[in-house]
Amino acid sequence: MAADGMEVSAGGGDNKQPQISIVGLFLACMVAGGVQYGWALQLSLLTPYVQTLGIPHALTSVMWLCGPIAGLLVQPCVGLYSDKCTSKLGRRRPFIFTGCIVICISVIVIGFSSDIGYALGDTMEDCKVYTGKRLHAALFFVMGFWLLDFSNNTVQGPARALMADLAGSHGPSTANAIFVSWMAIGNILGYSSGSTDKWHTWFPLLQTKACCEACANLKAAFLVSVVFLGLSTVVTMIFANEVPLDPAAAKQGAEGEPSGPFAVFKGMKNLPPGMPQVLIVTGLTWLSWFPFILFDTDWMGREMYHGRPDGSPTEVANYQEGVRQGAFGLLLNSIVLGVSSFLIEPMCRKLTAKVVWVMSSFLVCVAMAMVTVLSSWALGDIGGNVQDAAAVDKGLKSTALAIFVFLGFPFAVLCSVPFAVTAQLAESKGGGQGLCTGVLNISIVVPQMIIAVGSGPWDELFGKGNIPAFGVATVFAFIAAVAGIIMLPKQPKTSFRSVSMGGGH
Repeated sequence: MAADGMEVSAGGGDNKQPQISIVGLFLACMVAGGVQYGWALQLSLLTPYVQTLGIPHALTSVMWLCGPIAGLLVQPCVGLYSDKCTSKLGRRRPFIFTGCIVICISVIVIGFSSDIGYALGDTMEDCKVYTGKRLHAALFFVMGFWLLDFSNNTVQGPARALMADLAGSHGPSTANAIFVSWMAIGNILGYSSGSTDKWHTWFPLLQTKACCEACANLKAAFLVSVVFLGLSTVVTMIFANEVPLDPAAAKQGAEGEPSGPFAVFKGMKNLPPGMPQVLIVTGLTWLSWFPFILFDTDWMGREMYHGRPDGSPTEVANYQEGVRQGAFGLLLNSIVLGVSSFLIEPMCRKLTAKVVWVMSSFLVCVAMAMVTVLSSWALGDIGGNVQDAAAVDKGLKSTALAIFVFLGFPFAVLCSVPFAVTAQLAESKGGGQGLCTGVLNISIVVPQMIIAVGSGPWDELFGKGNIPAFGVATVFAFIAAVAGIIMLPKQPKTSFRSVSMGGGH
């Protein structure tokens, strides 16, 4: 890493971090790409896959409760404790390293859940003919799924706080742009892996009596993600050369501060001015996003391709094709996300973060309304049942992919602007990046809990698959836009500093 001799405060002035080059900052953030690779696979493949194990569609959303619970309990506490960590590796890297190891373990459990269930006696029939419930496999799948979300949350908070610590003169908005670009790279790799159905031919040994083609494809994609995560973790550990926190300074800074598992919630009273309003608008924004995030590929498989994971061979094939096309749509979405991540900063400097954030919420409102209308149109009869609808034409399927692409820009705003605003508010108070990032995560996970608990039964009540949840998402997106206009704090345009890949700023 190149350093120009200038030192900057990291996290409140309690230790001095040498200025890092823009290339070094980019490499230091590589772990975000590794984590996002696995997260992309999780989003695109796991909701459809778990239904092949016998878990009904109405309950799949409940499975996603592990994410918000982990985020509510793990990330804020990890953020707080990483602010005070005095390890020789630095404040953030010990949590990142440990979390990545657990991610690898959980991914392997998920990939081999069908084989584990087969060994424990789920069925002796070949997976090519057996379509019933596999309870042991489902149990290990959910265990691995929950472990994956807990470990993801262990890494994500410290990784974002690490970027804020190292940003120095480049500024928090540049750090967030780099973080989002790595997210885009991870998404592109992950969704590319999820959109192909050739893994089982490239790695034939992964296909077993318990694990047919779709399962073998998932297993191989996840094993590749383990390799990439291992590489990215090593690169981050090398280039993110943190200055360890001085124990005396940590002890002095901790005097009078709350401690214990509820320290984060006690510390919320000391949030920077404007942060409560950011939390409210963030929560409303994510309420508009989670129905699509949790069910996007399932929506393609059910509503657009009219398949079902537990139906006839033709319906199963249609469903899997829809899931692959949904993963391809997410790949296109990620490309737009990556390009947009470098446009967000100049837009915020020209229009302010508040205007960009509100604009993105209005775009999501339009997109969710289009998804709802498109799904109803695809059914042919708005009172019909999703599973009995005729196949939709190519034009509707192409329009569905276009929506995935359209959502790339507002998703780049969602992944960048709230965190950049939070980092700037924390900086204005003098530090606490880990705590503020962790608290911001609460406003993300609470909406996910609401959607996870409510969307499955809500959709089942109407017998319309995913459509009712998308209708609700449209309403929340509009409310988020209005709330942003009223509540978001005003920040000067100059607070968003630009930086080129050559290092100028």
